[in-house]
Amino acid sequence: MTVIQKKADHPIAHLSAEDIEIIGKELDAIRDRVLADRGERDARYIRKVIKTQRTLEVSSRAVLLFSLFPPAWVVGTLGLSIAKILENMEIGHNILHGQYDFMRDPKIHSTTWEWDHVSPAEQWKHSHNELHHRFTNVLGKDNDLGYGIMRVDEDQKWHPIYLGQPLWNFINACFFEYGIAAYDLELGRNLRKGRHKDPAFRARAKAVGRKIRRQVLKDYVLHPLLSGPSFLTTLAATFTANLVRNVWSHSVIMCGHFPNGVETFSKTSIEGETKGEWYLRQMLGSANISGSRLMHIMTGNLSFQIEHHLFPDLPSSRYQEIAPQVRALFDRYGLKYTTGPLPKQVASAWWKVIRLSLPNRRSTAPEPLAPAPLAPANA
Repeated sequence: MTVIQKKADHPIAHLSAEDIEIIGKELDAIRDRVLADRGERDARYIRKVIKTQRTLEVSSRAVLLFSLFPPAWVVGTLGLSIAKILENMEIGHNILHGQYDFMRDPKIHSTTWEWDHVSPAEQWKHSHNELHHRFTNVLGKDNDLGYGIMRVDEDQKWHPIYLGQPLWNFINACFFEYGIAAYDLELGRNLRKGRHKDPAFRARAKAVGRKIRRQVLKDYVLHPLLSGPSFLTTLAATFTANLVRNVWSHSVIMCGHFPNGVETFSKTSIEGETKGEWYLRQMLGSANISGSRLMHIMTGNLSFQIEHHLFPDLPSSRYQEIAPQVRALFDRYGLKYTTGPLPKQVASAWWKVIRLSLPNRRSTAPEPLAPAPLAPANA
């Protein structure tokens, strides 16, 4: 059992250890109710989304056969961009989380699905499902936190190299799928430590290389060749669709992890962490995006990042359904439920990236609240 050591002005200072455990039990109850109701409705939903995505992709690529004509290029590129976003966000991401494994459908299962992404599914599942969701927003443990190339907290020591992090972040947004593949490999860390000859690392790197070759061959060779005289315009359309998908995915994920109001945690803060404290860390370390039902689908329902971090294995379409219950729990225990429209959340996340690229400003203003460490009890 642990206790939360917290300053009097911390936003969870009013919570006792018993409060935190009750919060955990209430969240368990929400999860259990969804699990008990999960079934054919969820199966129909994901099958419908997959059918819609595949129809949209095939029809968009058919239109791009005539992409020499500007209207066809615009329509085909827009359709292909949406299809790629749907495949990565609402389909691939959620299937690979095991959200639909209960269907026992080998075609829609986390162990068999391979997505339209340069990062192999197996490597992504390890870095995302096993590391990110276990160590959400823990500095030095969660590679999603700054992707290993950015300063994301005032307590991190500043270095002049961080002056370039707005540029690194922009480049990462444009080529996001490649950035994800690199950090799934822990490329920088492995190269710095001279592990480039390690057999396990080399095997994983070769798997990434094979996946990149397949993606490049499909997107930038085969489909453009099928367009005949529209080869170059189809090539440009595919590049644009991948760019749009990358920037959109990056923006959505930034909104869930980086806006003001989202906490980060030290490695020592999770020592002896209880289930209730793990839940509380997910609640404090996430932010939502408000918007329409269509926008939620286009984000893969990661617009409900709080609910996703609490229940990563529940079908994503259920997050909107349980969000009011989760928010009511926040309100009941005096916790801030961080949410806002997409433009506001994107601006907030980018402002944090820019602000933390600079040294901490010395002032008499109160320091930003730091997350309460979760330390083992003395008793």
